[in-house]
Amino acid sequence: MKLIYAIINNDDSHSVSTALTKSGYTATKLASTGGFLMAGNTTFLICSDNDKVDNIIDIIREHSHKRKQFVPSAATYGVGSYTSFPVEVSVGGATIFVTDIERFEKV
Repeated sequence: MKLIYAIINNDDSHSVSTALTKSGYTATKLASTGGFLMAGNTTFLICSDNDKVDNIIDIIREHSHKRKQFVPSAATYGVGSYTSFPVEVSVGGATIFVTDIERFEKV
């Protein structure tokens, strides 16, 4: 058995959740926040048999899309002089971790 941790942008969370459910997979969803942009994410915890991991990752990949977004950034020019300018960053997609499960019980 494997435990899949999938960190998904909130914009894609509903689509991923719906696709997993339609395919017969269950997941626990946790609200989470990214450290760089401080933006909302959803972390999915999915327990699966070893042979289904690739299928689950394919579903997540199909429904998680990267996109470009401008975020404000500040630069210092000299002492006490700050200038704010937008910086383009890539957001979305998915970050996935797969770990072994030693024991699993559903009671």
